[in-house]
Amino acid sequence: MSHDHSIEDALKQLDKHGYKHTKKRETMLTNLIDRDGYLSAREMFELLKPIFPTISYDTVYRNLHDFSVINLVEETEINGEMKFKYQCGGGHIGHHHHFICTKCGASREIEMCPMDFFQDRLPGCKIESHRFEIFGLCEKCVAAFSR
Repeated sequence: MSHDHSIEDALKQLDKHGYKHTKKRETMLTNLIDRDGYLSAREMFELLKPIFPTISYDTVYRNLHDFSVINLVEETEINGEMKFKYQCGGGHIGHHHHFICTKCGASREIEMCPMDFFQDRLPGCKIESHRFEIFGLCEKCVAAFSR
């Protein structure tokens, strides 16, 4: 999916859920789409501040949260801080999990789900939701760290 197509889809999702199309939201979505991994609200704020000098951290965080509620972004917690990334495949990819680099935030999709294993071992139970993420250092950070 092209960058332009992704941004267009994201803006349609905002509109569909009653959110106004603003340049700030578009810029936030563009930053998320262009990034290969997770970004904190603080990192997003630092990217936007030079473009929108009056933007507040609360506005950035609130918009990221809103994006999450309407499934435009995925969120996770890394080292006690919430991080956000644009939905893999723009939300068109089915159920999946991630390996997440704790240093640079890069992520990689894991296409299998370990819950099949657990469901088989919990007869009579109904698992309603789960979250499975693997944290560590990506190959670039490992190489940089071992120098």
